[in-house]
Amino acid sequence: MGTNIGEILYLKETSLDALAGRVIAVDAYNMLYQFLSIIRQPDGTPLMDSAGRITSHLSGLIYRTTNLMEKGLKLVFVFDGRPPELKAGVLQARSVRRTEASRRWEEAKVARVPEEEALKFAKASTRIAPGMVEDAKKLMDYLGIPWVQAPSEGEAQAAFMAQRGDAELVASQDYDSLLFGAPMMVRNLSAPRRRTKLELAVLNDIEERLGLTREELVDVAILVGTDFNPGIRGIGAKRALKLIKEYHSIDKLIEEAVIEMENAPGIANYELVRDIFLHPEVDSTYELVWREPEEEKVREFLCEIHDFSEERVNKALERIARVTHAQPLSQQRIERWL
Repeated sequence: MGTNIGEILYLKETSLDALAGRVIAVDAYNMLYQFLSIIRQPDGTPLMDSAGRITSHLSGLIYRTTNLMEKGLKLVFVFDGRPPELKAGVLQARSVRRTEASRRWEEAKVARVPEEEALKFAKASTRIAPGMVEDAKKLMDYLGIPWVQAPSEGEAQAAFMAQRGDAELVASQDYDSLLFGAPMMVRNLSAPRRRTKLELAVLNDIEERLGLTREELVDVAILVGTDFNPGIRGIGAKRALKLIKEYHSIDKLIEEAVIEMENAPGIANYELVRDIFLHPEVDSTYELVWREPEEEKVREFLCEIHDFSEERVNKALERIARVTHAQPLSQQRIERWL
């Protein structure tokens, strides 16, 4: 979920055309969750092959990735590694919520409730199994799309790659990318265009409009709550922004007795959380190489192993081939949106 500071951030509507030619580091787990949540039967059942293996994520990857590549986007998928210990509580809470949602979904199916009701619980029960991640990486390999295994938080790795200039944007639904230092991030990249608009966030622009440094923005998020701390009850993004603009840091808020630590257990670990965002664990040894798809391996993996329509897969491969052989697209289009 990340941190709930969206209401104070300045986001611009953008388009796939404006992102053409750009290298985008994709928060892979975030996108896989979206595919697994959205790509389902009307009653909430995910897509499966004849062996009962879920394939919703693979369907999203092959067909949505084709659409994005056709628009001129160069994608690199970044996968989460070992989560920081401070995230254990959040992960446990998410697991409990998903288990409860799964239970209610099963009850809804038995009770024959309206499909939209069952679908709500089905989406909330979404989980990513290890085998799904390995299948996603395998498909990326066959498609010639590079992926990077982060040692810890995928968004931190993606932000690091953008800071180094190896990517130009980070694609994620969460605002943590900005806290990790991503110069630009785009939201809703994998969402259906009919219902959701692409949103672009530029870190320098946000800092200037809010009158904050990135370090101060991190402290705002800590007051509100992050994946690594619950925050202070009753303090939302606007209140946190006002406090940090006036006092500039949590340290100063404590020093001036504006916040008393005995009454604020939700930020007791604020220095550790701040360090996670400002000095995250990342890998600098990755290599990014885009290759032409291995079409026969794609067909074998999707059609023979997972029962995808050969006709649809062939059409996707034909579209990818046209992009692969086309001239590079303009590198300047995004400036119109900044």
